[in-house]
Amino acid sequence: MADTERFDQAAATWDGEQRRILLARGVTEAIVARCALPADLDVLDFGCGTGLVSLGLKPLVRSVTGVDTSRGMVDVFERKVLEQGLDGVRAVLLPPDDPLSLPERFHLVVSSMALHHVADLAPLFARFRDHLHPGGRVALADLDLEDGTFHEDARGVVHLGFDRGEIAALLEGAGFVDVATETATVTRKGERSYPVFLATGRRSEIASPA
Repeated sequence: MADTERFDQAAATWDGEQRRILLARGVTEAIVARCALPADLDVLDFGCGTGLVSLGLKPLVRSVTGVDTSRGMVDVFERKVLEQGLDGVRAVLLPPDDPLSLPERFHLVVSSMALHHVADLAPLFARFRDHLHPGGRVALADLDLEDGTFHEDARGVVHLGFDRGEIAALLEGAGFVDVATETATVTRKGERSYPVFLATGRRSEIASPA
């Protein structure tokens, strides 16, 4: 999630575009359909932005921790939590040079439209694995390969979408099993449609050696 300045500036009006609301809703519905969400689940949302997916999942689970490198996005997230009087939801600002380092573990790691801002996904997926309880799952949504027309402002964009097979291979390489990909939703910008995939996987029940 490089170059946070653009997101800091856009945060206040981020939710004003209906397509973003619909995209987050589609991703959230896909996660709910694919992953078991018992009420005692603790969720980590990587690249949470203003909390559209986090807050969509919260009524179904015990807790949601949203993490992002944009101060502006985290501020908006925290304001929503305060205004809605929500318990079991928090936002954490991550340093850009250490994109994921938290003391606790979770049952599910989700992410929506953040991976294309991360240059090297292999170590990030390993971090996801390490932040999961044995048997925990990932559910990661992002763009299929596209021609570069999705972003009007390409600052911080390091991938023009992804090949689903490559994402699956990276998850398997990070130690996830039962890896699968499917279409989560399709988002539209102008006259163009852009498919968004959901990649899921499960951490082995056997914990890694300490």
